[in-house]
Amino acid sequence: MGIANTIEQSVSEETNARDWVAAMRAGDFARAWEISDADLSALPKAGADKHVGPRHLQRIWRGEELRGRRVLVRCYHGLGDTIQFIRFMAPLRRMAREVTVWCQPELVSLVANVHGVDRVVALHDGTPEVEFDTDIEIMEAPHALRASMREAAMPRPYLRPKTDLMTEDAGFVPRQERLAVGLVWEGGAWDIRRAVPPALLKEIQAPDVQLYSLQRGEAATAASDIGAIDISTANLNELGCRMRRLDLVISVDTMAAHLAGALGVEAWVMLHSECDWRWPVIGERTYWYPSVRLFHQDVAGDWSGVVGRIRVALQDRLGRYQL
Repeated sequence: MGIANTIEQSVSEETNARDWVAAMRAGDFARAWEISDADLSALPKAGADKHVGPRHLQRIWRGEELRGRRVLVRCYHGLGDTIQFIRFMAPLRRMAREVTVWCQPELVSLVANVHGVDRVVALHDGTPEVEFDTDIEIMEAPHALRASMREAAMPRPYLRPKTDLMTEDAGFVPRQERLAVGLVWEGGAWDIRRAVPPALLKEIQAPDVQLYSLQRGEAATAASDIGAIDISTANLNELGCRMRRLDLVISVDTMAAHLAGALGVEAWVMLHSECDWRWPVIGERTYWYPSVRLFHQDVAGDWSGVVGRIRVALQDRLGRYQL
């Protein structure tokens, strides 16, 4: 391919990507799948090259038939992506003979309870030790299904922790007289725009609010500075149980936000000015998660406005208390 053709193809791909993002944000799935069809037609059909390259860059599905087949669903992206798109396993199972999900080990116990999933295998290097007829990456599922808003929108919670593991001995019994609010202020280091300075979150403290830290990693050390009780855990099934005991989760755009939304837990999500494609550019609501309220940055890099609006929203939530 000549340089001119390469440049033309690159420009076309960028245009398609922008159009796809706009369609998904608007909930125009028919348009999004038209764009995806065009991209798919440019890919080689099923063959040895399907699984070449880094997992998170692989496009697995090449248009192969799913109906009546044993389908392996590969989860190659982030934990939040798996949580968001696992909702499509129910419509996939209505079409397929069997659905096996090859997902991140942290999510196995939660995914095992999802309607439409026959079997769960922990993701690892190499090949899965299961038999299947065709495979698909989980974020390709809605395209393959020609999903409509009906399949994408969330009418009810679709993740259910196996059991409530929390006891008084585990150190988390929310104080009934105070609003229990869980906090996550930092996501993955790959996008530092999603990190909220923890010092800002001190501003949402109030006499009738008890803050709890769900933050993991090095950033978790700031919990005591904020005045938050650390109830974080690496066990996502247990984390789901803890979230359901809270009155509210306030999180940046990271896995915790998706987990709260999929559980039907009330959650307020803090978004930077160039938020990810799955969130609307403006507005407080998203069809992905009815229990989630969105707080957008007005100015790139400035979280003070977001935290200020959250303070006001908490005041409304508390009713008679002043922050």
